[in-house]
Amino acid sequence: MDRLNSKLYLQNCYIMKENEKLRKKAQLLNQENQALLSELKQKLTKGSNPKNNAPNNNIPDLNLNSSSNANPSSSSN
Repeated sequence: MDRLNSKLYLQNCYIMKENEKLRKKAQLLNQENQALLSELKQKLTKGSNPKNNAPNNNIPDLNLNSSSNANPSSSSN
């Protein structure tokens, strides 16, 4: 029984380590997406037709979906 517990404990440690790596990678990808979205919005704003002053609301706000990444260390592993 102790051997099984030790094996499961080591597997759990490995999974938690991999989970943390993936969480960090997701944060970096989210930051990159936000930077690219900001750049795209700037380009669209600069390139907009001066005759058309209506705001362009077709670009989604990715911050709405990033609440799960707001505090990644608070999740229980």
